[in-house]
Amino acid sequence: MAKVKYDYDLIVIGSGAGGSAAATIAARDGKRVAIIEADTFGGDSPNWSDVPTKALLHAAQLYDEAKLGARFGLRSSTMSYNYPSLRAWKELAVKRTGAGGNRRYYEQQGIATFQGAAHFLTPHEVSVNRRHLSAENFLIATGSHWTPPQIQGIDEVAYLTPRTVLEALKPPKTLYIIGGGTTGIELAQLMAIFGTKVYIADIAARLLPGYDSEVGEGIEKSLHEQKGVTALTHTRTLAIEKENIAKRVTYNRGGVEHSLRVDEILIAAGRSATVDLGLENAGVEYTAKGIEVNSHLQTSAKHIYAAGDVLGRHSYTHTALLESRVAVHNIFSKNKMVPDYTATPSLVFTHPGIASVGLTEDDCIKRDLDIRKSVAPLNLISRSNTSDFRDGFVKLITDKKGVLLGATIMAPHASELIHELALALKHNMTAADIAATPHAFLSWSEAIRVAAAKLS
Repeated sequence: MAKVKYDYDLIVIGSGAGGSAAATIAARDGKRVAIIEADTFGGDSPNWSDVPTKALLHAAQLYDEAKLGARFGLRSSTMSYNYPSLRAWKELAVKRTGAGGNRRYYEQQGIATFQGAAHFLTPHEVSVNRRHLSAENFLIATGSHWTPPQIQGIDEVAYLTPRTVLEALKPPKTLYIIGGGTTGIELAQLMAIFGTKVYIADIAARLLPGYDSEVGEGIEKSLHEQKGVTALTHTRTLAIEKENIAKRVTYNRGGVEHSLRVDEILIAAGRSATVDLGLENAGVEYTAKGIEVNSHLQTSAKHIYAAGDVLGRHSYTHTALLESRVAVHNIFSKNKMVPDYTATPSLVFTHPGIASVGLTEDDCIKRDLDIRKSVAPLNLISRSNTSDFRDGFVKLITDKKGVLLGATIMAPHASELIHELALALKHNMTAADIAATPHAFLSWSEAIRVAAAKLS
């Protein structure tokens, strides 16, 4: 009988979304698989970000909506909350998903598990807690981590991260958030609903700069008018210092220096790919931004693949899962696949929700594309009256032939509504095709039909 050359057919480094699907698929196909996790099994999404954040946001938005129930004849203005109970709900939600701290799940699938930081010794061998493991193939899915920006005094002051803020025993009275992207916006709304005075600062000209301008303007207006959040765009944070039990923030906005005293500071900007695992010893090329791969997710070492945030693209959990499935297919198959990102939605779980798919208007301008666009405000449809909610829109972008290029929704349930447009985008449908599709009366999706009808 031939001697087995390696301990495993595949070692997956990282048990988050980028690694979990690949490990499970390979094990079910009879491969000898090991998975190595340096932190908590399951990775960032179920333990520290997506699941706990959205569980708290759901409770917060329910509380907020109920408090405003007087306009419907409900006597709910005296409602209150118990923050320890909210934290208990968050923990229950994490437990229910089953993906957080799920080491046992992998072991039940016949996957060997190792807790600790992996370090390549050779192209086919890694060490974990002084133990050496070898494999014919590797998938690197170590993700990314929050890294503090270069701000004077930041190393001398305790600050919150999107991970630690969820462990706080109570919401702070005042909070300065650095970073107006998806995470910063969600946490700004969450804290503001529970009574925190929030300032959110970003160097960009608008909040959520990766989305269409209507989104940034709309969410800034919504956060300020409904929750009293102060958006500090065009703002560079210069220094942070302790001031008794509080903190003092110095920032520059529009060329003018300002100072602000707050209870807490939250860093929600700057993620770095986790690449400190001896990649040089494996012949894997990488930069400070992340690991370099070809269109098949293969690194410069042909038996080593990479997926998820470690690529430096800071994508969504559903994108990492897609890459994980593609990578494991390519590792064991001669017929290589290329991940298709065409219809991948981008989401912000605020209220109103925000969702986008395909190209933004800025993307089209950069590519010098000849486009048509339409915007349908929510107040054009009847559902806005029955739900008493008018602050939002559906925006569609097509080429000159009417083929959908991109779509953005700012509305309740935007994360569910976007998939109709993702499917249309994936299959090169036109605005006329969408407009001709019956949309149920009194559903929010009628705004999609209205926007499409303007272009057909």
